[in-house]
Amino acid sequence: MMKFLLLFVYIGLGSGMSIVNPGPKFPPTKGHVWPKPQEETKENKYFLFNPSHFKVKVLGQNCTILVNAINRYSFIIKNKSGLHHRRNHERRRRRIGRDENYLGGIDELQVDLTEPCEEYPHFEMDESYKLNVSSTSTLRSASVWGIIRGLETFSQLFYLSNDRNQLKLQELRVNATKITDFPQYSHRGLLLDTSRHYISMSNILKMLDAMSYNKLNVFHWHIVDDQSFPYQSERFPELSEQGAYDSSMVYTKEDIQRVVEYARDRGIRVIPEFDVPGHTRSWGNAFPNVLTECYRQDKVVGLGPMNPTKNATYKLLRDLFQEVQTWFPDKYFHIGGDEVELDCWRSNPELREYMNSHNLSVTQLHGLFMENAIPLLANDSEVVVWQEVFDEKVPLSKETIIHVWKGSWISEMVTILTAGHRLIFSSTWYLDALGSNWPDYYWADPRQMVFDVTFNSTLANGIVGGEACMWGEMVDDRNVMGRVWPRASAVAERLWSANTLGRRMRSIFDTIPLEVYQRIEEHTCRMIRRGIDAQPPSGPGFCIP
Repeated sequence: MMKFLLLFVYIGLGSGMSIVNPGPKFPPTKGHVWPKPQEETKENKYFLFNPSHFKVKVLGQNCTILVNAINRYSFIIKNKSGLHHRRNHERRRRRIGRDENYLGGIDELQVDLTEPCEEYPHFEMDESYKLNVSSTSTLRSASVWGIIRGLETFSQLFYLSNDRNQLKLQELRVNATKITDFPQYSHRGLLLDTSRHYISMSNILKMLDAMSYNKLNVFHWHIVDDQSFPYQSERFPELSEQGAYDSSMVYTKEDIQRVVEYARDRGIRVIPEFDVPGHTRSWGNAFPNVLTECYRQDKVVGLGPMNPTKNATYKLLRDLFQEVQTWFPDKYFHIGGDEVELDCWRSNPELREYMNSHNLSVTQLHGLFMENAIPLLANDSEVVVWQEVFDEKVPLSKETIIHVWKGSWISEMVTILTAGHRLIFSSTWYLDALGSNWPDYYWADPRQMVFDVTFNSTLANGIVGGEACMWGEMVDDRNVMGRVWPRASAVAERLWSANTLGRRMRSIFDTIPLEVYQRIEEHTCRMIRRGIDAQPPSGPGFCIP
């Protein structure tokens, strides 16, 4: 009987049977940072955290944004680190005083902001910082945004001890650590679509919290689309009155101001997208005259893209853009330009006559629209467009940023960069891809991909960043957080951290180091403790609440 059992085990293992051990699939790290810092030296020696003894002292410049950040992270460290029990710290310290790695308590964090605070985060803002964790720790940056990133790192270094005393109590520890850190890319974004499904204000604010925990710095708000128009305009209230799903599903001026201020406190820019001339069907409920009638066999079958030949189209856009840019202070504006139904324009008799009389192709008609629409933005605006606008040879200034999202992205990026444009990359970072997991998003480094085929680092540096895109067809308030996190965390690390995987990694089939799997386990639990309903990253495991 024993020989039979042994033979069975041998055959089973040889035929691909896997042995499952109890416990989490990837045991989480303790006190490791996500996204990974550029330079980090961590010792085995550690300090204990006692909330009644700890304080934060501001040495340099000060402002409301800094005060808010210090208060926010002081609360996170004291209340969101998995530590819920009160205990006698002095008794505990005496017991572990015999531990040669124990250095005593961490008593103070000195925050040294060396330059005055800026009013709003901005493109290419300074987010670098230096952090030294000791009994009296120091955090230094020339920018309030760098201080905010450093406070996030500081909060992630705390962890619960493994051992428990007789009272079943754990201690909150932090290792002696030195960090010098800065982002690889200046534009590190998350696109959220609030048209296909309305996303509540509470979830938008939670999304901004989660972005700050991952050091993302651009909230790309794809606020309206074909299906609904939830932006509540004061100049054109009928747009949301007739275009929103429901009167309760709108974003007011006060809502937008709250989002902008909430994001500013976290070092996050808010870039609105009003995608024109396509993706505008909801506009037509209130203003059908600005859309194109689409024909099939000489019969009108519906409304399509904006009509590029009507003055009413541009008057509406001019007045609406003026209002929108007053409410959104960032000078960058995403005007869209993707997936225009050119066949609708071709089908329309009036537009065909216009194109014939002006000797224009249908793609040149698209160019005419963009040439007329872009100047309607404020004079100091920086424009972002989807790649189709470039692909269709629409005349664009060199300052226009091209947003790459389609296939054949390496050759696309090389073409755009060679033409003298900067670009944002999203092609491999579409979060609406059902069945995908965080490793699917971790491998792509857009600058590395371009360098590998051009060997031109100067050209590759024209890639200013990227965005994870959460399109809203299959997400709403009930599942959006779990669909975004922690998959977007993979994008966040790729955009912040140095590419430690090296040039050899080309696809998800290459090996991601074990420590990355373990670190994202810890980070996911960290987000969950802070109120973000992130889904499990890699299989069986647990989080201490």
